[in-house]
Amino acid sequence: MGALYLIALLASLGCMLLLDWRFRLFFWRDTVPAIVVTVVGVAFFLVWDIAGIASGIFFRGEATIATGILLAPELPLEEPVFLLFLVVCTMVIYTGAVRILTSRRVDRTAREERP
Repeated sequence: MGALYLIALLASLGCMLLLDWRFRLFFWRDTVPAIVVTVVGVAFFLVWDIAGIASGIFFRGEATIATGILLAPELPLEEPVFLLFLVVCTMVIYTGAVRILTSRRVDRTAREERP
């Protein structure tokens, strides 16, 4: 049961990537900028976490569903995977919302132009 959280994170990330692939929202829309955004986002949040750990704000906590593997003091293996999921999920939701709102705006404009 020690890897349950990691497995859940990877499965959730896989589902987000399937949605992305199906609707061509982020990685499958424009790969290079998506990779840049993802790397910068994960790096930003990792630096944030490390600063929080160094200042004594963030602690690992004990969980039986986590692997218990630490990449650094108070930084579990699951944290970068979670941050990757967070960035990908945010960008899939953002690009999907932009697409929906843009299509509604185009539909509204088309209806207003009809005689």
